[in-house]
Amino acid sequence: MTDRVLPTLEDVALKVDVSTSTVSRCLNEPWRVAEATRNRVLTAVAELGYSPNFGAQVLAAKRTNTFGAIVPTMSNAIFARGLQAFQDELMRNSATMLVSSSSYDAQIEEHQIRTLVARGADGLLLIGKRRSKSIYKFLEGRGIPVVMAWTIGKAHPWSYVGFDNAAGSASLAARAVELGHRRFAFLSGERAMNDRASDRVRGVVRVLRQNDLEHSGMCIIESAYTFDAAGDAFQRIMESSPRPTIVMCGNDVQAVGALKRAQALGICVPEEVSITGFDDVELATVVEPGLTTVHVPHREMGRRAAELLLAQVAGECGPKRIKLQTHVVERQSLAPPGG
Repeated sequence: MTDRVLPTLEDVALKVDVSTSTVSRCLNEPWRVAEATRNRVLTAVAELGYSPNFGAQVLAAKRTNTFGAIVPTMSNAIFARGLQAFQDELMRNSATMLVSSSSYDAQIEEHQIRTLVARGADGLLLIGKRRSKSIYKFLEGRGIPVVMAWTIGKAHPWSYVGFDNAAGSASLAARAVELGHRRFAFLSGERAMNDRASDRVRGVVRVLRQNDLEHSGMCIIESAYTFDAAGDAFQRIMESSPRPTIVMCGNDVQAVGALKRAQALGICVPEEVSITGFDDVELATVVEPGLTTVHVPHREMGRRAAELLLAQVAGECGPKRIKLQTHVVERQSLAPPGG
């Protein structure tokens, strides 16, 4: 039995009566080809069973058109919208996303970074900026474009597409003070390797200091970003005396966990205690009462991170700092003390 001869790019071009460059554009930059021509080419590709030689493309272009994204967790919706927008923009430019989760573990993240670079990723999307000097030195030595999101920092030599976490939580704390709250508690994520969690606490502390409320001794408890862990932390907070009139949470997942535990304990929200979140994921709109939170432009952040990485890989720009704005979304879970 003879080996089957694989169809080539030239075979597709001959079948459709177009140039090989047109076939290549249909496969790599389809938006640049007229729809009728594109459909004819793709039909021929399917009929012939043609598959591009990825290895040859990489050798020719010295690029893989693959981008890595490492997120702290995939177990909840916090990063989902941003990642979807990131992938959509890459796909629009015929690029592929490889995604992995570090489980909020710095060593796992470093291993994933090195693995993605070794496998030829053209660029990386990383969450936050708190990581070891050694991994930054590694990335700088490799010269691979990196965009850090969900945070903001100095541009050179890294790019940022994100927002000021401290300012976001500060704006929500200021609104709570305006409503009359004086006894605050903060249910935070673990801050050791999470600059976003640290900044959100810092923003609230700053507002309390500005309003001469630091003496109130804000209770800060850390928990994992799960409903049950947040519920347990909320219960510990509410066992303190005097009770806070507001529990601010590091994200919406924690806030919903706190809301559910409050209901289980017979604690009325917001009559007995206000609860707020951060992120404004869809979950915030479907719980009862509706969750007051800080809106984060996740989709815009993901899209612009992809645009920036693609531009850097193409040599069209260097590192940039793109700062997006957050704003408070006030729903029913926040009210003046006492309801």
